[in-house]
Amino acid sequence: MRLQVLVAAVNGEVNKLAEKMNLETEAIIINQCDHFAYQEYEHRGRQIRCFSMAERGVGLSRNTALQRSEGEISLFSDEDIVLYSGYEKTVLEAFDQNPDADIITFNFKVDPHRATYYNRSAGRIRWYNYGRYPAYAVAARTGVLHQANVSFSLLFGGGARYSNGEDSLFLHDCLKKGMHLYAATEEIGEEIYRESTWFKGYNEKFFFDRGVLYHHLYGWGAGIFSLRFLLMRGRSGKGEMFERVLLREAYKLMRQGIQEGKNRSRV
Repeated sequence: MRLQVLVAAVNGEVNKLAEKMNLETEAIIINQCDHFAYQEYEHRGRQIRCFSMAERGVGLSRNTALQRSEGEISLFSDEDIVLYSGYEKTVLEAFDQNPDADIITFNFKVDPHRATYYNRSAGRIRWYNYGRYPAYAVAARTGVLHQANVSFSLLFGGGARYSNGEDSLFLHDCLKKGMHLYAATEEIGEEIYRESTWFKGYNEKFFFDRGVLYHHLYGWGAGIFSLRFLLMRGRSGKGEMFERVLLREAYKLMRQGIQEGKNRSRV
């Protein structure tokens, strides 16, 4: 099978990204910047295609790359990811070993404060645990995504109206389409810490935006999942979440976000 890495970048030096990310396969780089341009070059004998564009939104970047992907397997990535040598073999072997898998998530080394998951055991990803995976953990059968016509939301994520959540919504839609999602235990890269383009702390916008997201993810259960999220974060020792906004106010903001999500759904 043929693997392509789909990279979302912001003001990146596209001619240096392949080396920086340790790319060993073909790649499509979508670079958000202030101009339009196209270039391609070879890195380690593999074609790197680079599209620079002035439009904003990480969801748009991922969709633009996915629409152009021609490999049997697409591995989503970001410019701050460094892939380990041999990642191509690891990913393709995982799909060979799970022939019914449409999507497989892999492990990455990240800063403990940013970690949302780590696959300790292999197995199916279900409705109760799909919401913790970032897009860069995801490898998918390209043809299945194209046939199902799934894409990343343009409302959520860096550069969009609401802060984040485009990755969770994407996996949500894949499950709705009946795709088989799997978790693999192999670690195939690491995230190099950089200042987030969207996270500005646990402020009012963070909680409001998460409420909008939870409406789209959980529907009638959004309020329950909002309260669960806040209580679990408080108990996990992440007390800094409520330094700027108290828990009660955070829940109120999430409820307001849920209502906005409902209103937008009626339009």
